[in-house]
Order: sequence, then C-alpha cells, then structure tokens
Amino acid sequence: QVQLEESGGTLAQAGGSLRLSCSASGDTFTRYTMSWFRQPAQDQREFVAHVNWFGITVYADSVKGRFTISRDNSKSMAYLQMNRLKPEDTAIYYCAADLTGSISVPDQDYWGQGTQVTVSS
Repeated sequence: QVQLEESGGTLAQAGGSLRLSCSASGDTFTRYTMSWFRQPAQDQREFVAHVNWFGITVYADSVKGRFTISRDNSKSMAYLQMNRLKPEDTAIYYCAADLTGSISVPDQDYWGQGTQVTVSS
C-alpha cells in the first residue's frame, strides 16, 4: 500500500510558475514510477509526466519544455515544476504511483486526492 498526498496547487498567472509536491508513504518508494496526471473540469484525466526510480522521465507533448518532473528517493517525494503556465494548464493535478511505468490512467496502482491548479490569463 502507498499513500500519496499532493500539495502546492493554487491560483497562478499565465506565464508564471508553480511547483507541486507529492509525498509518499507506505511501501518502498523506489519500487514505483511516479507520475503526474491532470483532469480539467468536465474532461478526462490525462497523463502529464512520469519519472522512474533512477530518474528517467517522460512528458506529454503539451508540457514538454515547460514542466519538469523530479523525485527525491531519500525523502519519498515527487515534484512537478511548472513554468510558463498557460490557462489551458488549469486542472486538478494528481500524483500517481505504479510498478510498471505505464502512462495509462487505469494502470496506476495508487492515487493522491489531487490539488487544484488554476491559471488566469
């Protein structure tokens, strides 16, 4: 079992930056690929980025070059640094953990409760 808790979501201006944090507890953190997903209002949850235990990252095209995912295995933390924010980045952002490195929503083993990011134009 893994418990995930996100923090850092807030209201931001377009062009600004935010950093989201995900705290993990329970099972061995390094077993899991850590991912960020997001769900805009009245839309489906979508993959944003993930990082495996030794630091290999994958990004959605919509955030490539603007967002950076990272993890600190010593603290069981994952982060999402979001730069050059756009109004279309507005969504609930979820942290997720899975054993397979999948970018698919149904394949994730554990989810956090989500944190709201709102970007004003």
